[in-house]
Amino acid sequence: MPLTLDALDARLAERAAASLEESYTAKLISGGTAKCAQKLGEEAVETVIAAMAHDREELVKESADLIYHWLVLLRAEGVPLANVMDELERRTAQSGLEEKAARGSAEQ
Repeated sequence: MPLTLDALDARLAERAAASLEESYTAKLISGGTAKCAQKLGEEAVETVIAAMAHDREELVKESADLIYHWLVLLRAEGVPLANVMDELERRTAQSGLEEKAARGSAEQ
C-alpha cells in the first residue's frame, strides 16, 4: 500500500512525541518555527535546483525532503494537515482560473 500524506503525518506525530535523542523530527520541532521554516526553505530551493537541472532522481529525493519538512513546519505551528487538505478541496471545487479570479476580487 502506498504511503499517503495522512499516514506520513501520523508517523511524524509519533516521532514528534519521541525524545530529542532518538527523533530528528522532535529535534526539529524543538528548534521552533523559525528553524523548521528555514529547513523548509532550504529544501524548496534544492527542489527547484534539481528541477532546473532536469535531474529527475534528485528531484524525487528533494521533493520527499520538501514534503517532510513542510509537514514538520505545519506540526510546529499546530496547523493540522486536514486544514490544508480542506483548503485544497475548496479550491479545486472550481477551475484554477475561477479560483484565482475570485481571490483577486476579494483581495481588492
